[in-house]
Amino acid sequence: MGIKVDRKKVFEAIDGYLFISPWLILFTIFSVVSLIYAVYLSFTNYNLLKPPQFWGLEGYQRVLEDELFIKKALPNTFKYVLIVVPIQTFLSLVLAFAMDQKLRFQRLFRTVFYLPSVTSSVVISLIFIWLFAPQGIFNQITGLAVNWLDDPRTAFYVIMGMNIFTTSGTLMLIFLAGLQDISPTIYEAAQIDGANGIQTFFRITIPMLRPVIFFVVTVGVIGCFQVFDQIFVMTAGGPLNSTTTITYLIYKWAFRDTTIKMGQASALAVILTLIILGVTLLQRRVIEGSGASAER
Repeated sequence: MGIKVDRKKVFEAIDGYLFISPWLILFTIFSVVSLIYAVYLSFTNYNLLKPPQFWGLEGYQRVLEDELFIKKALPNTFKYVLIVVPIQTFLSLVLAFAMDQKLRFQRLFRTVFYLPSVTSSVVISLIFIWLFAPQGIFNQITGLAVNWLDDPRTAFYVIMGMNIFTTSGTLMLIFLAGLQDISPTIYEAAQIDGANGIQTFFRITIPMLRPVIFFVVTVGVIGCFQVFDQIFVMTAGGPLNSTTTITYLIYKWAFRDTTIKMGQASALAVILTLIILGVTLLQRRVIEGSGASAER
């Protein structure tokens, strides 16, 4: 017996692939091919001036022995993630919960909170440079005389604050979509059983939002590990390398140093990918584990 082929489904599949082919081509060239080439370069000594020379794990060894990576970039990156992700997640959840209530000018508030998220990060970085300059508005309002972005004690925290300010709007909309997806009948049943607002929030809202929380935290972690443009524009990794992160160090080794270290930078990029993957899997297990324990 011959295999019958549904020609209609075949043509539908072909049409579908034709429609998404521009995206597939761009994704393959700029993501898949780039990733494979970066992994290849991580095993070579390449400086843009001569063909890559294979040197095995030498690039990874140099990364793990580099003081700037060990003492500055790595701890700064984890510090950034551990501070920014919890604050922006909590703040966006609070904003989403507030926007889910029946308020006057609700659409206006949503637009105002979301507006920084659609504004160029470079533009917002320039605005924050102006705000926190020695003669900037922040010093004039507070009466302080602090050079915020040139002080190793404060520069990194200004960048953190700007990141929280610009990302909370997007995460707020994600949480808001999750809140509006919860059936009102569940809350009505809880009220009939005598649950108050706090009990409803922690025993119904939070458990129902667990998949959304995992998504928001994952997106936040990946974004914070890859923070670059704000640091490049506002401080260029300084002062005293106090704002140097892994992604900025990759850029510095690949394009800024007098002796270009493209192979070493590629090795660091691979290490960063493995770090992000490991942290994502860990937080997934933590969130799923807390959900299972809550159900028990």
